[in-house]
Amino acid sequence: MTLDLRNYLTVTFGYWAFTLTDGAIRMLVVLYFHQLGYSPFQVAMLFLFYEFFGIVTNLVGGWLAARLGLNVTMHMGMLLQIVALGMLVPTHLLSVPYVMAAQALSGIAKDLNKMSAKASVKTLVPHGANARLFKWVAILTGSKNALKGVGFFLGAALLQIAGFQDALLMLAGGLFVVTLITLTLLPEDIGKSKAKPKFTQVFSNNAAINWLSAARFFLFGARDVWFVVAVPVFMSGVLGWSFMQVGTFMAAWVIGYGVVQASAPALLGLKQHTPGAGAAQFWALVLLLIPVGIALALAQPDWDAATVLVTGLLLFGVVFAINSALHSYLILAYADHDKVALKVGFYYMANAGGRLAGTVFSGLTYQHYGLAGCLWLSAGFVLVALLLSLPLNKASRALA
Repeated sequence: MTLDLRNYLTVTFGYWAFTLTDGAIRMLVVLYFHQLGYSPFQVAMLFLFYEFFGIVTNLVGGWLAARLGLNVTMHMGMLLQIVALGMLVPTHLLSVPYVMAAQALSGIAKDLNKMSAKASVKTLVPHGANARLFKWVAILTGSKNALKGVGFFLGAALLQIAGFQDALLMLAGGLFVVTLITLTLLPEDIGKSKAKPKFTQVFSNNAAINWLSAARFFLFGARDVWFVVAVPVFMSGVLGWSFMQVGTFMAAWVIGYGVVQASAPALLGLKQHTPGAGAAQFWALVLLLIPVGIALALAQPDWDAATVLVTGLLLFGVVFAINSALHSYLILAYADHDKVALKVGFYYMANAGGRLAGTVFSGLTYQHYGLAGCLWLSAGFVLVALLLSLPLNKASRALA
């Protein structure tokens, strides 16, 4: 086993462990506070700072990683997650503002860890080995998303078996052990820039990265504008599904999405050749057709709404996963080795912004226009993402 492969596997192992706790803590908080009688709006508010601080963290985190090294920021994220888990253990302290603060810390931890893990991949792949880069980043990202779904199950199971406090302690203890292992195995200088970048350098002067980041904002907004609030509320309120049925489907969808994302290089038949902007544009166009098709199908009175929605979600999940994998590869391909942390941090700031906008618009649009309105807005977001990716053709030709 080469040193680069060993380091890649170590980064992936740490990312997996963190992701399990990230999915589990979300499910623990949702179910526990729902059990306490909190309204859906109050439960949603608990995660507001989680998403908001993701934007801030990606902006600042890339700069910190370039100065301190990706090893440092990755383990900062893991330690902050342990603190966030510990904050929730004394249940007598739990209130909406307090839990929002704990979730803010968890959001910072998540994006420090994600930015560090994904940027590390670029530093572990030799110059010009773009096929390997695409494969490694697809596996890392896809497996993370699959394990987040597993984390949903883990959180629910631990709550049922061990209770809220013991579940948190088990998650924190497990992550602490993994942190010690990865801290021992990884070299200290991964991702550290040779020059100390100024904070103003977090804003990319690379046109391709700016266009791709803007497209990423709308791509993830297109998913969350109907998936985060509209889909579970529609399934529960209109289709009459139980909470367990909704939760199981959502977890299974995330797992399947992750599996497809990890398999993207094989699904696209890419072995020696690597994708460029044309692939991202083609798959964005395919994605655009799916929410439009679902909206039109739901308008047919003779068609079963549950069948239409589930089929549409499965198709959307597959095509969205391919789009996400292509974007995740392109940002690393466009970034210089020495500035990868800065560029990936800027890019995932846009990603977090898209998630936040999608979450807010999902609730507002569903309240006023229903699921159909969310689907049409999703299609509009995908169209904007497609248009914003058109200027990437020149940058992709340079990679060929």
